[in-house]
Amino acid sequence: MSVFSHPDYDGHEKLVFHRDADTGLQAIIAIHNTHLGCALGGCRMWPYANEDEAIADVLRLSRGMTYKAAITGLNLGGGKAVIIGDPHVDKTPELLRAMGRLVNSLQGEYVTAEDVGIGEEDVLTMAAETEFVTGFDHRSGASGDPSPFTAYGVFRGIEQAARFQLDWDTLAGMRVAIQGVGKVGYELARLLTEAGARVYVADIFPDNLKRAVADLGVIPVSPEEILRQPAEVFSPCAMGAVLNARSIRELGAPIVAGSANNQLDTEEDGHRLAASGVLYVPDYVINSGGLIEVYYQYFGADRQEVLRHIDRVAAETLPQIFRIAAAENAATSEVADQLARERFMSRPLAHTDAA
Repeated sequence: MSVFSHPDYDGHEKLVFHRDADTGLQAIIAIHNTHLGCALGGCRMWPYANEDEAIADVLRLSRGMTYKAAITGLNLGGGKAVIIGDPHVDKTPELLRAMGRLVNSLQGEYVTAEDVGIGEEDVLTMAAETEFVTGFDHRSGASGDPSPFTAYGVFRGIEQAARFQLDWDTLAGMRVAIQGVGKVGYELARLLTEAGARVYVADIFPDNLKRAVADLGVIPVSPEEILRQPAEVFSPCAMGAVLNARSIRELGAPIVAGSANNQLDTEEDGHRLAASGVLYVPDYVINSGGLIEVYYQYFGADRQEVLRHIDRVAAETLPQIFRIAAAENAATSEVADQLARERFMSRPLAHTDAA
């Protein structure tokens, strides 16, 4: 299949394939749109079953970054990188440095950061070969994990969704079912339990589940049952495409609000959720806290400015999406896409503009 006819191709500006024989690096970088600024997005390492699966993932993820940056008011474009391989087996310092050299070859068109399978130390290793990397404070050189900021944004988004959909002004007593308690899911579970919510969790990795149960007192549920768990909120915080024609019929919650990227299997699933009376909080809006954090790390700002920006997205952008969708009988995913497109298609900005 040609890239240009690929179902996930969306007018992408650039798709770069790279293989480094010496280190075993096999990587793809996708740049979706740079109308508002340089493309920024994490680097993911995953044991994809084949190249087609990796291409589909990088195309969808990079597109999502464009929309995420635009709707949250950041002057950035969308990009993403994927490394084909098992991060537990294939990742080496030499491979990461080779990835840094690949990013550097794009001369600032794309800035990378951590993602699934790539952590803070990995980003710092890449930084030995390129300045076009973030995920740490460029002024002090200190490492900075964006996961807590992603979780904070999801937490604030759940507050807004509960207020709109259920007329709840508190999360105390609310039941939340979290699918995936890695870095973001664990931190979200912590915030929710501290707010008095009753939290159910599932994870395919037993160690993640044990840690969350031991540390936070959350209630374990099997991965097969978490989506059907009776709750006010279902929070997908693992891999994407969890919402489809079959799973939507099985949902046990009237709100979907989580950190996973590309939660909808197809665009039609956004309409299915709306028709089912489920409030879907668009993934790239509610999970934008991590992007906001790495943006400010790269261009320079303090923690309070990051938190204020995340709060604005939750308090202003999300309610706007909910209101428009309700008034127009539209899917929230459709409304979010339209608002984002209105911004990133409006006018070009210099890549050095601040938000």
